[in-house]
Amino acid sequence: MYIVFEGIDGAGKSTQINLLKYWLTENGFDVEKVVEPTDSEVGKLIREMLQRSDATTDKVQKALGLLFAADRMLIMDKLNDDSKVILSDRSFISSLAYQKPVEWIKQINKYAKEPDLVLLLDMDVKTSVNRCSKDDVFENEEFLKEVRTNYLELVGDFNHAVIDATNGLNKVSIDIKKAVAPYMGICPDCIR
Repeated sequence: MYIVFEGIDGAGKSTQINLLKYWLTENGFDVEKVVEPTDSEVGKLIREMLQRSDATTDKVQKALGLLFAADRMLIMDKLNDDSKVILSDRSFISSLAYQKPVEWIKQINKYAKEPDLVLLLDMDVKTSVNRCSKDDVFENEEFLKEVRTNYLELVGDFNHAVIDATNGLNKVSIDIKKAVAPYMGICPDCIR
């Protein structure tokens, strides 16, 4: 199974992926974690570009869209490994939320693997900005408001579970486990 965590910065994706990985492993599943951007040369270039002061401009976002699509192709074998549960911190859905135009982003990601389940950790923009580094160029309320709106508009396009990421660490973790449990043959009502 291929499960993707999505959401604006500060939503707790990294923490929740680690908690879910631990829980699934404890329940006997072979789990692998993937992070976008990867540690490949393309991923390193993406990380450099994300630090630019103009990273949120349309021009740089289009360049990042191409780089993210290329970076994804480098991990396709891993994502297609049916013997494991793959947990991914972001996917091409991030590109659909962050970069434009959407039809072009869809085209350059047409070979990207579609997730079996998308866990959208949703939160308001003010909470996101308060949780993140003040030096991060992406902690721009106007930009994040648009990205959050894009994420919410994508919910109907994929198999999504929208999780309120402001409910506290344990409640969010339980909500995620309840969303994932039916796919893993685990009783969601047994999760506390």
